[in-house]
Amino acid sequence: MKYVTKADGSRQPFDRKRVRRTLENFGLDPEDADRIADDIEEAVPDGIRTAAVLRMIRTRARAVRPAVAHRTNLRRALALLRPKPDFEEFVRILLREHGYRVKAGCVLAGRCGEHEVDAIAQKDGTTLFVEVKHHVSYHRMTGLDEGRIARAIVEDLQEGFRSGRCIVSIDGALIVCNTKLSEHAKRYATCRGIEHIGWDYPVERNLRTMIEETQSYPVTIVSGVTRSVTAKLAAAGILTAKAVAYGDAATIAHDSGIPLQEVLLIAERARKILEPELRRPPG
Repeated sequence: MKYVTKADGSRQPFDRKRVRRTLENFGLDPEDADRIADDIEEAVPDGIRTAAVLRMIRTRARAVRPAVAHRTNLRRALALLRPKPDFEEFVRILLREHGYRVKAGCVLAGRCGEHEVDAIAQKDGTTLFVEVKHHVSYHRMTGLDEGRIARAIVEDLQEGFRSGRCIVSIDGALIVCNTKLSEHAKRYATCRGIEHIGWDYPVERNLRTMIEETQSYPVTIVSGVTRSVTAKLAAAGILTAKAVAYGDAATIAHDSGIPLQEVLLIAERARKILEPELRRPPG
């Protein structure tokens, strides 16, 4: 069995399924993904760093689908967003794509104090306040403190509602972050009923899968989009690759102050990233 070395220095078994999934997420068809995954599994030396594996995946994927050259790593793309307001608004967009009714952040009164929340999300009869956490270093873990604070806020808001101070009946909390969760944070969240959406947690509905299922990629997925351009697009209400790919380029240029030719270039690259995946057969 071959092992790979993660960014934190730990080792784990080489995962061919993960390589294949990454290739399909780049827009390759199942046959090409299988073939390249087999090639990489055969070629990687034991102990190779995960970053080197990703470079191998990108190089081989680019040979089959050149549009891969226009796409950056999703974890890096999320890290490139400004925590406020960009990532917060991106999370609100993503939750709406998954059927939540979402209101922007506000201040809610608890029994003992006021609490500023990043959003209120409703789905299937449940109302959650949303806490958004963003780390520029996507290798950093989201720890226990966020869950403990959220638990205390839930209790205060529920007591506030019963006493007539809070106008919204809150059922629980949802913490959304762009990194992995520590094992301690997972255990506490499970025990206390705090919902989490992290990079790879929970397995069946995490940040990565939620983005890929709806192709709600941040605009920073497009390689070459600078922080300055990202900020200007965000100010114009453009936070996803879909919005720039299929929006009106002239309107986006006018509203953002970005030259039309640059908007057209970003839109063209975004479409090349999105359209192969849109044509991919279900399943």
